[in-house]
Amino acid sequence: MPRLDLPLPELRQYRPDVAEPADFDAFWQRTLAEARQFPAAPVLTRVESSLSEVEVYDVTINGFGGDPVKAWFLLPADRAGTLPERLPTVVEYNGYGGGRGLPHEHLGWAASGYAHLFMDTRGQGSGWGSGGDTADPHGSAPAGSGFMTRGILSPDDYYYRRVYTDAVRAIDAVRTLDRVDPGRVTVCGASQGGGLAIAAAGLSDGLVAVMPEVPFLCHFERAVGMTGADPYQEVVRYLSVHREQVEPAFTTLSYFDGVNFAKRTNAPALFSVALLDPICPPSTVFAAHNHWAADAEIEVYPFNEHEGGQGHHFVRQAAWLARQLAGQPVG
Repeated sequence: MPRLDLPLPELRQYRPDVAEPADFDAFWQRTLAEARQFPAAPVLTRVESSLSEVEVYDVTINGFGGDPVKAWFLLPADRAGTLPERLPTVVEYNGYGGGRGLPHEHLGWAASGYAHLFMDTRGQGSGWGSGGDTADPHGSAPAGSGFMTRGILSPDDYYYRRVYTDAVRAIDAVRTLDRVDPGRVTVCGASQGGGLAIAAAGLSDGLVAVMPEVPFLCHFERAVGMTGADPYQEVVRYLSVHREQVEPAFTTLSYFDGVNFAKRTNAPALFSVALLDPICPPSTVFAAHNHWAADAEIEVYPFNEHEGGQGHHFVRQAAWLARQLAGQPVG
């Protein structure tokens, strides 16, 4: 994959004007107020497994519209009784098309001493991985394949209104759990999960850190016109048929653009970007990073595509997060 985006020095300065609706904040305040009419308290069921060093819980959260959203909650087993009563916690969101999978696929954070909530993505989980368990009971007007165009003519009906709300409600829910320190919650995710982490950070107060990896769902107008890969190409195919709907479609997308959430964050961030990424062009990642309202760092992988840093990046995340938490008061 050749480099088709801007040179790295220009990417570091790339801070585009991105369309932002006048009622952006009012829209999200109304959306979250409606969702928070349902209690935050999640339902946990202990799962017996072969993971002797990790406690596993099946979790159901009240998401958008009170819809049940599944998650895994993993805790390090406190055999020696040395762990603090309340743990720093990582809430993680998944990539496009995947589900929450199986508990043993998510051991990194719990093995590092954190409580870890891994949220399922409504309606997804059948594209790759070990499957998902959360339905999306809401329909939409005619749409293309995938999820990007479901309800795209109205922000109220758009698929990601529900998913972004689920992401915020996962934070609300995890903060109610006995073993979680509510003042030391971090969000992370790769690709779609990175986009959800950015949105959740822009819509939630009091996060200690945000870690978006090669994030999707940023700077839509550039991404849709630049990459030939799905999921952004879902929008291209839809608009190639529905030629008269370009303006309303991009108006809807502006309510969900990661750049607009980045402007509203108050937690430090560690991004990652891959300069050969054909799915989430580097300039779209830098657009969100360079608009980040708090301190932000970015790890650049010059010769990687959308896989980014993978396990190598987890090592960097763990060290960076430990530095963010150093000196933080324990709840």
